[in-house]
Amino acid sequence: MAVPGVRSAGQARPRVLPARPGQAAMIIAAFTGVLYLTEAANILLGGALEVDGGIRPRHLDGLDGILWAPLLHHSLQHLAANTVPVLVLGFLALAGGVGQFVMVTATIWLVGGVGTWLTGNPGVHIGASILIFGWLVFLLTRGFFARSPAHIALAVALFVVWGGVLWGVLPGAAGVSWQGHLFGALGGLIGAQLVAHADRPGTAGRTRVNSS
Repeated sequence: MAVPGVRSAGQARPRVLPARPGQAAMIIAAFTGVLYLTEAANILLGGALEVDGGIRPRHLDGLDGILWAPLLHHSLQHLAANTVPVLVLGFLALAGGVGQFVMVTATIWLVGGVGTWLTGNPGVHIGASILIFGWLVFLLTRGFFARSPAHIALAVALFVVWGGVLWGVLPGAAGVSWQGHLFGALGGLIGAQLVAHADRPGTAGRTRVNSS
């Protein structure tokens, strides 16, 4: 009997693009819509959501910000700058299926949030950049862990387009949460390791987690 979400070694290799691109586009567009609705509410409330819902490093009352910070932005300009990376990288991260996407995104969300809470500068940390850096590093490293030429080719293309943003994991401009970038990227690396076995072809005789 087939087990949902699990495939045998004889099945199709992992995909570079989602098997159902329309569904993937709708999922990431809906998530982006949530970001805009959240920012609209934040504006109507005079910025209260970003103040109350962000990560406050090393403050117990800032722990719940781990759950909400990636959904919050300090302005429409901040959100607009994150929109295209969220749409493109989120869509590509859905290539492994919704279940894998949720697992990888949850890993990035948690590692990025906890790391920021432990090491962040004083103040409030918010923004979807935690996810952007995590998805980017996930997509850049997944193919190397899985030894997949197609995924490596995609990684090279992404690095050419967006590789420069990785400098954001280092301390830089004041008011930029480089800790969120750094630990979001670490979450993406961990996510790539977690799915590498499923993405790696040629393990005959074993079952693998579905990444089609």
